[in-house]
Amino acid sequence: MASPDAARSDADRFDASHTDQPLILFPAPQIFSSITTRRVMGTVIAALVPSLVAAIAFFGTDALLVVAVAVASSVLFEYLWCRLRKLPNTIGDLSAVVTGMLIAFNVPATLPPYMVVVGSFVAIVLVKELFGGIGHNFANPAIVARIVLSVSFPVAMTTYSAPNVVLSGVDAVSSATPLAPLAPSLAPVELLLGSHMGVLGETSALAIVAGLAILLVTRTITWHVPVTYIGAVFAFSLLAGRDPIAQILSGGLLLGAVFMATDYTTSPVTARGKVVFALGLAVITCLIRFWGNMNEGVAYSILLMNLLVPYIDAHMADVPIGVGREKRRWVPLSRSGQKGDGADA
Repeated sequence: MASPDAARSDADRFDASHTDQPLILFPAPQIFSSITTRRVMGTVIAALVPSLVAAIAFFGTDALLVVAVAVASSVLFEYLWCRLRKLPNTIGDLSAVVTGMLIAFNVPATLPPYMVVVGSFVAIVLVKELFGGIGHNFANPAIVARIVLSVSFPVAMTTYSAPNVVLSGVDAVSSATPLAPLAPSLAPVELLLGSHMGVLGETSALAIVAGLAILLVTRTITWHVPVTYIGAVFAFSLLAGRDPIAQILSGGLLLGAVFMATDYTTSPVTARGKVVFALGLAVITCLIRFWGNMNEGVAYSILLMNLLVPYIDAHMADVPIGVGREKRRWVPLSRSGQKGDGADA
């Protein structure tokens, strides 16, 4: 049996030989990948470029100004928050850039710059950073920013400028807004190309579809949410006697289905959960559009379903291998957002 001194010397030699290789312990998941937040956000930015090009083509420098102000203010607010809270600077992950672009795509080209800054403050500070930063927000920041701006500045948010249609080949521009009840008055080619009045990112359906193709090909998102959402709205529109093509191509349906309802943080994890989530989006959107007092229901449907995501994940969790369905048990969420025994639910 080795003496205590010998054992101690062996331990000292072991520690000395491993000083450059510390033992690191951390919880699962422990699968490493080259896919980083910056890379994912970069892909999303690339998918947003077709809509950006269409917005600038149709609305000119006004659109470019709105996008520039939204992106710059979003990045600035995140930088200032990190400095104020003495946190690591996170502007390099490009998430603030994506949020800024989505805020710009949810407002008209005529919106005053100071209102755009208000939207960025709501999205970055109130919705994202106050809840812990990226990955911890309870709802999509750009969606909340759009709703706050619509409630705070209703006139400015519904004042649309006529687009420049020289590049579209369309001879005339309808004076109707792209909101769902008035969409049948627009020609399908206007809805597809975007040669009508509306917010920056909603006008060109063709540009959004191009962005969807980029996200699917790069496997940044899966098909479950956008396809189920759009398909369900098509079916519900037929049942309600509405024009399904106009319902899909008008308003914020495509923009919301492709770029905001698919947000990792605020959408379910499992494939089944994503389908249930998308069906809920479709039901709420159609109820608001067809029988509500508001013309558009996409933003509110995404916000409401974002709040239900933790419960969808809890009910739609995958069954572990070797565990029968009778072994599954739903564990309610506590107020802190962690799974508990239901005492705080």
